[in-house]
Amino acid sequence: MILQVVTIFINVITPVFALVAIGYFAGPALGLEARTLSRFAYFILIPAFIFNVISSAEVQPGLITRMVLYTLLVHLACALLGFGVGWILRRPKQMISAYVLIAVFGNVGNFGLPLINFRLGEEAVFAATVYFLAIIIIAFVIGVAAANWNNKGSMKAALEVLKTPALLAMVPAFFFTGSSFEPPLVLTRITGLLGGAMIPTMLVTLGISMAQVGRIELSRDVYIASAIRLIGGPVLAFALVAPFGLTGIERGAGILQASMPTAVLASIIAMEYDLLPDFVTTTVLFSTVLSVVTLTTVLTLV
Repeated sequence: MILQVVTIFINVITPVFALVAIGYFAGPALGLEARTLSRFAYFILIPAFIFNVISSAEVQPGLITRMVLYTLLVHLACALLGFGVGWILRRPKQMISAYVLIAVFGNVGNFGLPLINFRLGEEAVFAATVYFLAIIIIAFVIGVAAANWNNKGSMKAALEVLKTPALLAMVPAFFFTGSSFEPPLVLTRITGLLGGAMIPTMLVTLGISMAQVGRIELSRDVYIASAIRLIGGPVLAFALVAPFGLTGIERGAGILQASMPTAVLASIIAMEYDLLPDFVTTTVLFSTVLSVVTLTTVLTLV
């Protein structure tokens, strides 16, 4: 068991965090801007990756439906866990909203996709991508709803997620998957080249973003919120998977995606809605560092 844990840490965890470290140290030295790289990934690399993966996959509608319903239930449970813990601890309404935001917004792109690829193999990329898309939608809606519950704002921003390039790329991708037509070879090669650059670009960008954060102040709430995401997420994922009949790759990918640390997107929403942005950003960084331990454990169990 010890040898297995060490092997997983070296071969699965280390490569991912190595790219984050490269971004953390190279970003300031080279004057790299996280915003430029993140926009490049958001508008070009991610849609290309999604189109390339889905358009070439053999889709089973029933299986995908069960996967989406499973991840929806898990993240609703995570949101309720964050709310319940905050309520039991009698935290202020604003802090409870932040707990919920942190609980549902896992880093399923930067971390989830490469870790699942390294641990479960290339054949797991499609399942990981389905979970990635489903979780992004769910997390945006729940996260923005939590922020609006605190600010009594509009839900319009939550619906804007439906216009994101990643989701728009699904339309032509599923057209080719569900029909007898094949995408042109030139298009497949272009999206393949761009999609191949997505994961390293996102990991390096995460490191640059972490380097640009100012002073970090840890608190009891940071520890609690991180525990909800890093421990509550995988525990709920393990507990709720059986009724959906998911096995093998689909089961492993779903549990792993629910185990990721909090995503940088949570910080962006917190800043947009003035929802304790310093606290949320600190939790993103702390949960990312702490996930070295928790993800190694979950990867071993999966």
